[in-house]
Amino acid sequence: MSGARARGRHLNVRTHRAIYGYLFILPFIVGFLAFLVWPLFHSLWMSFCQVDIDAAGFHPNFIGIANYSKAFTVDPEFNKLMSDEIFRIVTHTIAILVISLMIAIILNQEFKGRAFVRAIFFLPVILSSGVLVGLETNNSLMQSIQSAIQDNASFQLSDSVMNILRLSGLGTGILDVVGQVISEVQDIVMASGLQIIVFLTGLQGIPGSLYEAADMEGCTRWESFWKITFPLISPLLIVNIIYSVIDFFMKTDNEVMTKINETMVINMDYGFASAMAWIYFAVVIVIIGIASLIVSKGVVGSYE
Repeated sequence: MSGARARGRHLNVRTHRAIYGYLFILPFIVGFLAFLVWPLFHSLWMSFCQVDIDAAGFHPNFIGIANYSKAFTVDPEFNKLMSDEIFRIVTHTIAILVISLMIAIILNQEFKGRAFVRAIFFLPVILSSGVLVGLETNNSLMQSIQSAIQDNASFQLSDSVMNILRLSGLGTGILDVVGQVISEVQDIVMASGLQIIVFLTGLQGIPGSLYEAADMEGCTRWESFWKITFPLISPLLIVNIIYSVIDFFMKTDNEVMTKINETMVINMDYGFASAMAWIYFAVVIVIIGIASLIVSKGVVGSYE
């Protein structure tokens, strides 16, 4: 009886948590159903149409999959831009996960000024917000300062690291990937703020008794990381992967999104722009699905 009661209490706790979770996302669900469902399906319909525009409005004429065929077989840029962005999504997501986990482990240690340091690492999330990015983009003074720093820098970190890696005998392909990641390390760190917080939350929830028991058994820090830390925060990998991919998908410097916007705004080809947007959306969903499937194979259950 006591076991049944314990299971009942556990189910009640899980039910209450699920209810609180649904209440938390309820405003988004209501907003999505009220404002986004119709534009979403209308965009999908437009992707199968040739959209004519006049003073009376939009006039979609159904043409089947011609826009999709044009994106893959006619347009000279779309396939190349898509492959480049897919490569950047994969490499940047892996780099963001590694960097954010390392920083979260450091911030989880006990040291003076820890709260201040955590705030510093969260600043990129604020600085990369839409308003501040727009101010930086349209600010000629900021652009001139950044150009001066880049042009007059006497020490290039990426060049120095690449020279060291070349001596290690790594292949050209690997060197190219590493070089691209290093050259964009500022953007990667700027995009790691929320991932750091997610990992840090998971690290703080791991019982300290597990590490004490591991120390008593003679485990090294490296062994404790792979046997305790990494397995118990593995469920958070899926969360951070999904957020990182979607965040990259929505970036203002995304070349695929730039092409879609130019096709829609400048060329006024709404049907073709909708088709490219849906192709890109489908590719991102596939990437998230594959990454989630791979990571879920190694995810362990909750430690609660």
